[in-house]
Amino acid sequence: MSDLRFNVFGQLVQITGSPGHWTAWLLGVDGKRRPANFIVPDFVQEDELEQYLADLFHESATPTNGSVFRLK
Repeated sequence: MSDLRFNVFGQLVQITGSPGHWTAWLLGVDGKRRPANFIVPDFVQEDELEQYLADLFHESATPTNGSVFRLK
């Protein structure tokens, strides 16, 4: 089971689970998480999550937050 974190145009997102069983969370600055208002389809593989999030939220991009990247 994976626990992956991404910066999605300035919003912190956590994806947990495995392909076919993903759960998405929004992370607050206080360390708390809440269910995200989107799903990750069953067919999306772990190495495709970054691109999927970029495609899904591309309208949230700004000149100062113009990318999606995985956090270590």
